[in-house]
Amino acid sequence: MNPYDNYIDMLRTGASLSREEFSDLIENRDKTDRDALQKAAVEIRRKIYGDDVYIRGLIEFSSYCRNDCLYCGLRRSNGNAERYRLTGEEILEAASYGHKIGFRTFVLQGGEDPFYTAEKIADIVSSIKERFPDSAVTLSIGERKYEEYKLWKEAGCDRYLLRHETADGEHYAKLHPEEMSLENRKKCLYELRSLGYQVGCGFMVGSPYQTAQTLAEDLLFIKDLKPEMVGIGPFIPHHDTPFKDEPAGSVELTLFLLSVIRLMLPEVLLPATTALGTLDPLGREKGLKAGANVLMPNLSPLSVRKKYLLYDNKICLGEEGAECLACLGRRVDNAGFKTRMTRGDHIDFTAKENK
Repeated sequence: MNPYDNYIDMLRTGASLSREEFSDLIENRDKTDRDALQKAAVEIRRKIYGDDVYIRGLIEFSSYCRNDCLYCGLRRSNGNAERYRLTGEEILEAASYGHKIGFRTFVLQGGEDPFYTAEKIADIVSSIKERFPDSAVTLSIGERKYEEYKLWKEAGCDRYLLRHETADGEHYAKLHPEEMSLENRKKCLYELRSLGYQVGCGFMVGSPYQTAQTLAEDLLFIKDLKPEMVGIGPFIPHHDTPFKDEPAGSVELTLFLLSVIRLMLPEVLLPATTALGTLDPLGREKGLKAGANVLMPNLSPLSVRKKYLLYDNKICLGEEGAECLACLGRRVDNAGFKTRMTRGDHIDFTAKENK
């Protein structure tokens, strides 16, 4: 018997692995393990969500950022980055176009840009919710104060994405400037949870200095937080950052970890990211076949798409929203899944089972 079958069985039955067991599984995985994990992940995803793949409309509204994360093309020290800010009207226009072609979830993403005060963000959120009450709004704009998160929740925001990037303190310090801390990042995530948001966290796969042990810490943190969403994708270097010469992360390991996370959190909303599609032409389809069930095409105005570059060679920068949606629809169908343009809310599987 494969010694790692027991780990996979434990994950399948809802048991948590220890730090050492996670690390062992990651370090010593082989094709047999990958295939077994993928099969189990697809089975549990199909049990809960069927073959549905939920489509979110991504609006990248600001390329300004106060932070100086070493891996990010938008870091404040990058003097070559092209900066832009969308007005509230432009954001609402992008959402209106998205709603017209079928989107029912909008993800507003930007750098940590102080220009957008808490009140400005609240106005944007409430405007979208008032005009499109059948739609969900997700914010992904970094670390803010509890009072700001509370204000946005009261304005109608449904979800918040805040990738923790790594749950290992020493590793976090190697990826971020001194003024940033893993402690504060985690604090924000737990505050968002306390306010009733559907919360999303996540990390890069293959970031500099990452080890099987740091990935094990990520999985343990995710198990503890129990987020409704988890976004992981391979690290891809940007040419204007200190990590420009670092190798990209592994598509294979990313797919493996998608399957692990699906088994850990059966009901999780799990994107097949653009970064996967950037490194592998069929990366997003492979992500769906590994247990993912969310895709996030870009609704940002074409005039700014190429300015929001977190990493090099990002795909899908020149397609109109309708064209991108049609292309994704064909890809999803060819992979054996069905696109769903509904809000695609998180399902509380435990509560469902206990009814």
